[in-house]
Amino acid sequence: MEFQSVLQFLQNKSIFVTGATGFLAKVMVEKILRVQPNVKKIYLLIRAADEKAATQRLNTDVIGKELFRILKEKWGENFRTMISEKLVAVAGDISDELLVLKEYSQLREELYDQIDVIVHLAATTNFDERYDIALHVNTLGAKHVINFAKNCVKLKAFLHVSTAYVCGVKEGLILESQYNMGDTLNGKCGLQIEDELNLVDYKISDLRAKGATQQSITLTMKEMGLERSQNYGWTNTYVFTKAMGEMLISELKENIPVVIIRPTIVSSTYKEPFPGWVEGVRTIDSLAVAYGKGKITCFLGDVNALVDVIPADMVVNAMLVAMVAHASQPSSYAIYHVSSSMRNPVMYGKLQEYGFHYFSANPWINKDGQPVRVGKVTILNDMASFHRYMTIRYLVFLKGLEVLNIALCHYFDGILFNFNRKIKYVLRLVDLYGPYLFFKGVFDDINTEKLRTAAKDNGIETDLFYFDPKSINWDDYFMNIHIPGVVRYVFR
Repeated sequence: MEFQSVLQFLQNKSIFVTGATGFLAKVMVEKILRVQPNVKKIYLLIRAADEKAATQRLNTDVIGKELFRILKEKWGENFRTMISEKLVAVAGDISDELLVLKEYSQLREELYDQIDVIVHLAATTNFDERYDIALHVNTLGAKHVINFAKNCVKLKAFLHVSTAYVCGVKEGLILESQYNMGDTLNGKCGLQIEDELNLVDYKISDLRAKGATQQSITLTMKEMGLERSQNYGWTNTYVFTKAMGEMLISELKENIPVVIIRPTIVSSTYKEPFPGWVEGVRTIDSLAVAYGKGKITCFLGDVNALVDVIPADMVVNAMLVAMVAHASQPSSYAIYHVSSSMRNPVMYGKLQEYGFHYFSANPWINKDGQPVRVGKVTILNDMASFHRYMTIRYLVFLKGLEVLNIALCHYFDGILFNFNRKIKYVLRLVDLYGPYLFFKGVFDDINTEKLRTAAKDNGIETDLFYFDPKSINWDDYFMNIHIPGVVRYVFR
């Protein structure tokens, strides 16, 4: 594998990015502008009603973030001029087959003529998303972007960011394997994407004909997503629809050089533009937030299971190096796990220790101005233990109601209703996330390791585009970078 400098490649290139207001997209855009200001243009597809609204979202949801602080300091009073010259907000939606709004046909033609690289990051990552929405964004969105790419006459590379968890819940070594149309995880035949779309359309039409409320339609679509996912061996709607998106890209790519990037759990930045930047409550961060606020008394999961975490800046660096490595290689198709469980594993039990030590030394101050004291949590290392725990909590709650004044029975009926609703919510979360708390797989990254080796052999700027998880000291990262970053940017 021979390829040129990443900085040289990015110079005078036009890059089209979907999902531009998302976490990884922002990290990537900031990185490119900071290390290669001579990039020609970065076109950012932003879901908006018109160009004005797209530009407003660019200013508030992208460059308005603290992530761009270093870049602003570097450029000073010229920052706005540089941004206006390099970034173009494109109003559109990946669920629309045209991507760009119909009224902007001239802009669409400009994109066809100018784009050198497409980076497809747009996705809904909600495990419990409505099936119709997830299909149109994660599955059909991939189809629309790859078809859009076929019209780009200068296109040198197409990057699609998926997720390592399209593998489902497996044990042992998980390879960087391709999905072909109709593949399933349980060997069941009959998966046809067109059939899934037809099923959704029929179900929604039937519900509307029967006068179903919007709330009822939403609930039905969520349940349908889980049922269809599990029917073919996937655990939730997100990973199922992302897997089908990969199938469509593989089927429709023709001679386009395609790179599939499959990160695991993406966490806060390791080094750049500064350590610890994170946005939104990532998967494992929900535990940190709840624990730090004193809302977690138990942990469900195998403390000896591996949690595969990779910092956002390493994911972006791997994307940029892979982009250059496969540029202008017609018909190439490469898959990269960007992960840590093979080279530098960390266990769930360590996360618990990190949280306890950090919040003991740095307690969260609640709205009353009081420090929240945290303690050791009860470990529930299997589902049977969890169900026993929940049953005991429920019985204790009922016993507490019995000793209260019977004259207030209607009031306590309301309390009981809310308690039951919370239990149902917890049980649903366990159904969605539980499989990953007992995950026994290790993500093979042999392709990614070859990419790292090739970058080094080719004299690529490996100090600037680092993505080796072996360089991470997890104790230092979680205690001094990640958890402080979550507290600063996520806690409310």
